[in-house]
Amino acid sequence: MKATKHAAPPPNRRRGLIMGIPVALVAVGVLVFLAFALLPGGGGGAEPAAASVAATEPSTPPGTADPADPAPSTAPPSSTGPAPSATGTPSPSATRTPPPSAAPAPSATTGGARTVPATASPAGRVKPGTSYQGVATSYDAADGNGACSFGPSDDLMIAAMNHTDYETSKACGATVLVRAANGASITVRIVNECPLPCAPGQLDLSHEAFGKLADLSVGRLPITWSLLSPGTAPATMSIRYKAGSSQWWCGIQVVGHRNPVAALEVRSGGGWRQLSRTDYNYFLSPDGSGCGGPIRVTDVYGEQLTVDGIAVKPDVVQPTRVQFARH
Repeated sequence: MKATKHAAPPPNRRRGLIMGIPVALVAVGVLVFLAFALLPGGGGGAEPAAASVAATEPSTPPGTADPADPAPSTAPPSSTGPAPSATGTPSPSATRTPPPSAAPAPSATTGGARTVPATASPAGRVKPGTSYQGVATSYDAADGNGACSFGPSDDLMIAAMNHTDYETSKACGATVLVRAANGASITVRIVNECPLPCAPGQLDLSHEAFGKLADLSVGRLPITWSLLSPGTAPATMSIRYKAGSSQWWCGIQVVGHRNPVAALEVRSGGGWRQLSRTDYNYFLSPDGSGCGGPIRVTDVYGEQLTVDGIAVKPDVVQPTRVQFARH
């Protein structure tokens, strides 16, 4: 029997084309996926990438408000924000330069002039270089104040001069070297008056001073004494106007002088006018002449010191810039 050979049917090209398209699409999809996976940052997903961009790039230029943003908050800055810089500009009140200090009062800066000692000594009964004989007694000096009106004394090595040698307060402020017959000696300052019947040459010592020479029970002690020009005097002397002083009447006192004061003058009418002295150690100008003006002071050695700029300030000790020389 003769076999009949059948030819294979022609391929269905349409079907193959249709079947090939999905395969191609799948391949392309795989390639695209692999391509994205291999890119930098790939595999992180689109959402993290977008968040990174938002964190590193401002949505609007600096200083420009985004219309889509809400209005800026008016709340105060958070207390957790950085503290203000310690080097910031301080407020004017913190850096304000204080006003200059007030100028010192004229009394604190008083000038002075020194005059060559006169030929004749203006000393009274108590003269430099002279030794006096008398007797020492003692009294309770309390706070050290006395007829010389100096006020309380820190140092109670003081004495009262007998009425005669006190000479209307001319002995006030004198430093005296006292020697006893037993050889003991002390230095005292005259701040008081010993009224009559105290005899010429007699010194009434404070209990503290007398006790340096002999026991208080002795009562009366023969002594010799002489004037000193001490080296331990204040650096400068001072001037004090008496309480109640004014331009119409004034009393003037010298305080802290090294040597006893012999005279005090004020500038008046183009010249110097010498003032009278009281037994309470003030020089008086009854009509106010020279009150508040230049003052010239003379010591028992004849030296003259002139000071000005002393205002009339009652009962105020006003320092000068001058002091008597030591002799």
